[in-house]
Amino acid sequence: MKNVVKISCILVFLFFISSVEKVDAQSSRNAKKTVVVKKESRRVPSKKVVYKKPNRKVVAVRSLPNRTIVKHKEVNYYYANNRFYTYSGGRYISIAPQKGFRIKSLPVGYIRINHPNRNYFWFNGVFYTNVENAYEVVEPEMGTVIYELPENYERVEIDGNSYYEFSNVLYEKIQVNGERAYEVIGFIDQ
Repeated sequence: MKNVVKISCILVFLFFISSVEKVDAQSSRNAKKTVVVKKESRRVPSKKVVYKKPNRKVVAVRSLPNRTIVKHKEVNYYYANNRFYTYSGGRYISIAPQKGFRIKSLPVGYIRINHPNRNYFWFNGVFYTNVENAYEVVEPEMGTVIYELPENYERVEIDGNSYYEFSNVLYEKIQVNGERAYEVIGFIDQ
């Protein structure tokens, strides 16, 4: 009787081992490998950037109605019509504010961008984050996606590849769910 019990235990044990081996073999064949790629900030020297249009069109106006003066790092910025301007040679020239510049309220028509590491507010090529009851101009993170380029973007070429540039931020055209979009892929060092 003891032999029958031993033999049946051995058979049951072998049955479980053989079925476990089959499950492992099946699951290992279908295993998918996940690769996580961390994108680091890509800085491109301005000497390597070739602008498609050699002469940049500078938009200047003689007067600004209802302007607000904002001072940042000893530079006066003039805000009117949802744009920032600087005063030079008797004219106001449209510019993008520098990193670190703060405003109390966002421009009308801003877009909220949810990024895994940070939420942005975007308007006409300028990225803002909420800091201490104000909105600060920041550099976007690599991989941030926008769905339209700012008005005064420029086409550039770097190492034979075409990109879009605005305010020293480089964008590459991509497709997201069949829709055209632009991903931040680097920055131009001045």
